[in-house]
Amino acid sequence: MAYANDIDSAAPASSTLFGGLFKSIAERVARYRVYRETVLELSDLKDRDLADLGLSRASIRAVAYEAAYGN
Repeated sequence: MAYANDIDSAAPASSTLFGGLFKSIAERVARYRVYRETVLELSDLKDRDLADLGLSRASIRAVAYEAAYGN
């Protein structure tokens, strides 16, 4: 019985490791998706619309990066 308990306690640790890895990858993919969608949406705007938002074409990538990653 003690041996079976040791196996049971070891299994969640490895699944937690992989669970954390997959969660980290999923978060990165989600953030990158937000970045790409923001770039595409802002790129579709006309220059006048961007100016109304206080943006220029040169700042689209920086604004999208800040929206996705917060820096």
